[in-house]
Amino acid sequence: MATSKDFGKVAVLFGGDSAERDVSLRSGQAVLAALQAQGINAYGFDPAEQPLTGLVDQHFDRAFIVLHGRGGEDGTIQGALQYLGVPYTGSGVLGCALAMDKVRTKRVWQSTGLPVAQSAVIVRGKPVDWASMIEELGGKVMVKPAQEGSSIGMSPARNAAELEQAVALAHKYDQEALVESWLSGPEYTVSIVGDQALPAIRVQSTHEFYDYDAKYQAGDTQYHCPAGLCELEERALEQLAVSAFRAVGGKGWGRIDVMCDQEGNFKLLEANMVPGMTTKSLVPMAAKAVGMSFEQLVLRILELSEV
Repeated sequence: MATSKDFGKVAVLFGGDSAERDVSLRSGQAVLAALQAQGINAYGFDPAEQPLTGLVDQHFDRAFIVLHGRGGEDGTIQGALQYLGVPYTGSGVLGCALAMDKVRTKRVWQSTGLPVAQSAVIVRGKPVDWASMIEELGGKVMVKPAQEGSSIGMSPARNAAELEQAVALAHKYDQEALVESWLSGPEYTVSIVGDQALPAIRVQSTHEFYDYDAKYQAGDTQYHCPAGLCELEERALEQLAVSAFRAVGGKGWGRIDVMCDQEGNFKLLEANMVPGMTTKSLVPMAAKAVGMSFEQLVLRILELSEV
């Protein structure tokens, strides 16, 4: 069992300059407080406010990454830390870069036979037959920027005009927009720590979809854990999540989001390599369901950091 001294001086990386900065600040402060409460020599470090070389200059021994979105979840910070020789939590460069890109993650899952919704990719500036596309995808779709998190830039569309508007919004955040057939079934999320899938959580929102407000601001979003699945379905969902995580090179910890179609079939949505760690976040909620406190969770994640 590792002790606080085994980790040396730990930098909790949070903040950054992505669109998810505010969430990252909240996540990072929670992680920092939990580590310090256990006697770990941890300090906050915001890459938006000081250069990464400060990690070396200030003699940090390892980094706990709680940077969400671009720059922190896309392999960039992971590559920089490897270059600096600083061990870090979570997945490596390839896993993070791949999982951040919803389009390429989906292609990897498809190539390995894992279930995903029917979709199309629209590149900024390319002509599109909006009416034909929405008809081919079932008449209602969800549009997402290829490389954003926290539901930023996402919106539904029910006709050609709405699809064009939704894609324009997504293109404000990314050159590629992913257009997926609408999934009308329940939404689940499965957290993974080490090789263990934690109990699935069923997310129930009063919004049309689980958007930024439902995730971080609304008080009426419900989280069900146990998720209400029979044991066979629960095991199948956990196995699917672990397979999806491994397929994109995930390791250490992460989260896989899943929805059901109208027939009740699981469809993979996305992989999160640096999930939220706020008071409303899902990984701590799933850990609590198996008797793991927030402090124990962050310590376990730190134990799994690259050495």
